Parts: sequence; structure tokens; C-alpha cells
Amino acid sequence: MPGTKLVRVSPQKLRELFNSGQYYERVQAGQLLAVVGTDRHPSAPAANEPFCTRSQIVYYYDVQQRRKVAIVHQYLRRDGSIGASGRPDPKRIRDGDTIYTLKLPSTPT
Repeated sequence: MPGTKLVRVSPQKLRELFNSGQYYERVQAGQLLAVVGTDRHPSAPAANEPFCTRSQIVYYYDVQQRRKVAIVHQYLRRDGSIGASGRPDPKRIRDGDTIYTLKLPSTPT
């Protein structure tokens, strides 16, 4: 993608961008399309979520621009609510020609 800039940010910064861009709210309002990519049972002890909760990777698309604008992880509970913090956890966000993604974990030297 010519002209596309990749910026690695902290999980907190990615959440700030996600929240300020109102991506989740725009999905709920039907302005963005959410497509589930991966859907599986989470690791029960690690996730600490109720039985039958689904661990999902979800892709958000801006249909008018014909592009993927975000990738999130979420725990979807049987009642339809989002587990953990109650909001999807962003993993990647596209804003114009900039893609924000998580910093690589640092390796001990």
C-alpha cells in the first residue's frame, strides 16, 4: 500500500484511538460493518469468563470507503454482552493512510 504509514503504539494509546474514533459505537449504529473472523472457546482459567463465552477476532469495515478500519478481540457472552472490560479490545486501527498497531514486545537483552 503506497503511502501507508505503520505506527506501533502501546495498548493504552490504541484503546484511546479506538474510543475517540467511536468505532464500537459506529458498529452499533450500523455505520461500520462488523465481520467475525475467528470464533472459539477461550481458555477458561485465563479468560475468567462464564461458560459458553466466545473468544472472537472481529474486523470492522467502512463499507463506503471499502476498507477495513479496525481489528478487535472480544469475549462475547451468551447474553450478547461483551466480557472483560465490556468493550472490544482493539488490535489494529486504520485512520486515513495511517495504520496503528501494537508495539512489539521487547525482548530481554
